[in-house]
Amino acid sequence: MDQFKQISTFVDVASKGSLSAAARAEGVAPAMIGRRLDALEERLGVKLLQRTTRKLVLTNEGAAFLEDCQRILADLEVAESAVSERSAKASGNLLISAPAGFGRQHVAPLVPSFLAEHRDVTLTLNLNDRIVDLIGEGVDVAIRIAALTDSSLVSVKLADNHRVIVAAPAYLRRHGTPQSPDDLMRHNCLAISSEGSQRGWTLRQQGKNTVFKVGGNMVCNDGEVLHNWALNGKGLAWRSMWEVGSAIESGELVTVLDKFAAPGNDIYAVFAQRRHLPLRIRAFVDFLRHAYAQPDYWRKTQN
Repeated sequence: MDQFKQISTFVDVASKGSLSAAARAEGVAPAMIGRRLDALEERLGVKLLQRTTRKLVLTNEGAAFLEDCQRILADLEVAESAVSERSAKASGNLLISAPAGFGRQHVAPLVPSFLAEHRDVTLTLNLNDRIVDLIGEGVDVAIRIAALTDSSLVSVKLADNHRVIVAAPAYLRRHGTPQSPDDLMRHNCLAISSEGSQRGWTLRQQGKNTVFKVGGNMVCNDGEVLHNWALNGKGLAWRSMWEVGSAIESGELVTVLDKFAAPGNDIYAVFAQRRHLPLRIRAFVDFLRHAYAQPDYWRKTQN
């Protein structure tokens, strides 16, 4: 019990930004909060927070530990709710935000089945590629495919994901297969643009992630268009496996530079941190996790 209290106190302090704020929320003295943190750091043998009179700063170890603790606490809350509210009904409206491409393929098709199980729930799905303000915009759950850094939010991992460079076999027959990231300069790279600027491709070289600038004669801000261009043999594309997995399996696309692939950005459900989430939110997150965990899901749902 003491260990659990130490962990929950650490998460509260990190999310609220100060010992005094965490103490006020719990109704205890700041000194007690400080003693719990001291005991936690002593037990782990590592410094989690750099504390001054003005602010708290997470150490590298503290940031990594915080992400794990938030996930564990979120999973525990879901498990407790599943037991204590098994007979309760989810109800009310859910506002869900998701990236446009992923939302079209892997959220929208699941909504009817979710609502069939929870008939007292209504759902609004907003698809866009910007980072939404969950609290300011009243979003219940945001689906994000990225490394998460906002400690004020709770994240639940839904599925693994990584990115690959792909091309149609016909393109590779005409132009050759790149053997190293430097070869990308000699290929037509189908890049995605954002607000007029062209992004680079992140690959792992000499033990570190490196962004390689790429060039080509076709740029678009929509990933589905890039996917189709690649299928039609127009060049190389850097896409997520959730999008191109089935095309790779069928042989329509081939991966290249696999040994240089950087660690992927996994798929998360993100929601505002609060102790008692409505059942409709917990039910929706659990529904997605279960669907994505099915062995044949990613092959079956891709076009």
